[in-house]
Order: sequence, then structure tokens, then C-alpha cells
Amino acid sequence: MDIETDGRFGNKRVHHRLGPANGAASSSTSGKVCIHWRAGRCNRFPCPYLHSELPEATAKRPSQSGGGGNVWRNPHSGGGGGRGAGGAGGPNKWGRAPGGADGGPRHKVPDRPCRYFLAGDCSYGEKCRYPHSYSMSDSITMLTPLQGHEKVVTGIALPAGSDKLYSGSKDGTVRMWDCQTGQCAGVINMGREIGCMISEGPWLFVGIPDAVKVWNMQTQAEMNLTGPTGQVYALAVGNELLFAATQDGRILAWRFSAATNGFEPAASLVGHQLAVVSLVVGAMRLYSGSMDKTIRVWAATESGSLEVTYTHKEEHGALALSGMPDAQSKPVLLCSLNDNTVRLYDLPSFSDRGRIFSKQEIRAIQVGPSGLFFTGDGTGELKVWQWVIDGSQTK
Repeated sequence: MDIETDGRFGNKRVHHRLGPANGAASSSTSGKVCIHWRAGRCNRFPCPYLHSELPEATAKRPSQSGGGGNVWRNPHSGGGGGRGAGGAGGPNKWGRAPGGADGGPRHKVPDRPCRYFLAGDCSYGEKCRYPHSYSMSDSITMLTPLQGHEKVVTGIALPAGSDKLYSGSKDGTVRMWDCQTGQCAGVINMGREIGCMISEGPWLFVGIPDAVKVWNMQTQAEMNLTGPTGQVYALAVGNELLFAATQDGRILAWRFSAATNGFEPAASLVGHQLAVVSLVVGAMRLYSGSMDKTIRVWAATESGSLEVTYTHKEEHGALALSGMPDAQSKPVLLCSLNDNTVRLYDLPSFSDRGRIFSKQEIRAIQVGPSGLFFTGDGTGELKVWQWVIDGSQTK
């Protein structure tokens, strides 16, 4: 194929992608602007709708360099609308109209970050039309990542009064992180996969297969709580009870006994159909998330037992839950799902506050002081987050 023929086919493709010339605008059979072209992803050849704005769009759009070929090599693009334009327009920024600042319509702002950025291999850098960010929310900001675990992080604990952050992983280790420097201050080899980890006062609780390991960090006392079947995926403390979410779908509870300085079985809650993987205690209720794609809310009845009072459906199974106040002291639920996101919900309305994105699933969320919280993902990386004032919330 000679250059002249190649150019002719290339120009034809660009003609259909960018729309007819000004003088040919009336040739559209519909007289309407293509909504898919506006979104930058029209793939119809020819398209029966206009690929230009009326009546004010009269300037010819800049053409792509290389006879329209570059647009097809953009792995982020869903179709039309090139990543950048040659000439004075300069590189395109995500969210702008095709062709740069030419007065055309703006793209709809993407509802998720660049998936190649999340995977660590986006080559477009600042020219990428999708955000290079781990979150889509005006209410939070990421402060720093903490790296060291070789497998998924399954538990994070921040004991009161300690300057150390503790993290547990399926790599069988507990790591201690210095809160001032962000450096790893020590590693404890557990020898078994860690399903979860929390702290309460002087106590450190670690969920392992078929048991909960307990340490008193002041007295160095150590004990095992038996009863779970399979891995213990989540732990929570509330109303003087320790709750454990188990692989067989049950939630077990123990009560601390001052007389024996130990823990005694108190209850076994049945309701979930699959493994319970997250627990939150708050406002006299127990919130449980399960791989059966439900969040259940347990509350004490007049008889003293706990029963489900509300169930919120999720399209994707829940992996971790945590509740905390935002920067304006409003209650928020953080819900990690198995689509590698964390959803932020206002309580009790469950209205959307944004999302956190990760390369792999986030299985651990821990609340810290001063609006801080921590997440641990399937790559073994921890991230430190902080709530910030959202301007739209103050209006």
C-alpha cells in the first residue's frame, strides 16, 4: 500500500471519528450531536449523529498526528477522542474535551482512576486522561505507603498510647512500624497465616486458623481462645465482648472475666450463609460483612439476645468494615469490597462519599487518631490516609 492510499484511509477514519466538516454539518440524518462522541468513545463508522457541537462549534478540530493512527494505540481510551493533539493545543488532560482547550464540550469526569496506574505500568504520566490517584473523593487524602510484607495484609492494630503501628499478614509475620519515621521497627514470625489482628487497651488479638491468639502487652500473658472453625477473618471489641468472624459463617463472642483474668464463651451468632470477613461495633449494634454479599446489623432485643435489624445489599462481597468520624465529626462507614475498592458511606443514610482503589483487594482497615486511618492490600502494602475538609460539605 503506497503512502497516498494509506493517507486516504487514515483521513477517512479521522473524518468519521471527528465528524463532518463545517459545511457538511447538515448532512447528518438526525441533526443531533452523538452522545458517545461527547464521552470520547464513539466507535460507529459511519456515525449517523454529528461529531461536532452546534451552533457555536465552527472551528475545525486539530487532527491527530500520523494520519489518525495514534488514537488506536491508546490503551486507556474507550474509543474516540485522542489523548493529545498536535500543535498549540498541547497534551490533553483527563476530563477535557477532545483536541484540548478548543472550546468543545468537556468529557464526563471518569469515575475511577487509571487502571494502568493502579497496576504500576501507565506510560502516559501527566498526559493520561484518567486520574493517577488511589481515591476518588474530596474528603480524604493519602499521606504515605508502607512496604515490607510479602503477602496480603490482613490486620492492622494501633494500641492506645503506643508509638508503634502493628500489621499482620498471610506471610505469617507481624510487623511493627515507627509512627514517627514510617520505618519498620521489628518483625515477629508467627509461623501461621494471620487472618486478622486488633488491639484493645493492653490486649493484642490475632486471628489464626481455628483460634484467636491473645497477648497482654503489659503483663506478657498469652492464651489461645478456641471454638472457631477455619480461619478467623475479623475481630471486634464492644460492650465488654470480643467478637470473632469465622470461615463457617458464625460470629463467636467471648466476655472478659476479671476473676480469672481470661475470656469465657458468651454467644454464637448464626445468620450469614458464607464466611464472615468483617465486623464493626458501634451505637449498640454489631455490623457484619460477609462473602454472601450482605451487611447485617445485630442489635440486642428485650430478651437480651442479638438479632438482625437491617441488611444492606452489596453487588460485590464485603471484605472489611470500619467506622469513624470524618473531618467534621460525621459518622462514616468504610466498606472494602472484593472488586479492589473501599466504599465510603455516610451513616445512617448509606449515601456515597467516595471510593478508594487498589491494585488488589483491601482486607484490613484500621482507624487512628486525628482523622487518620490505615488500609492494607493484597500486595502487602499499607497506606496511611487522612480525612480532610470537603468544601461541598461546608456549604
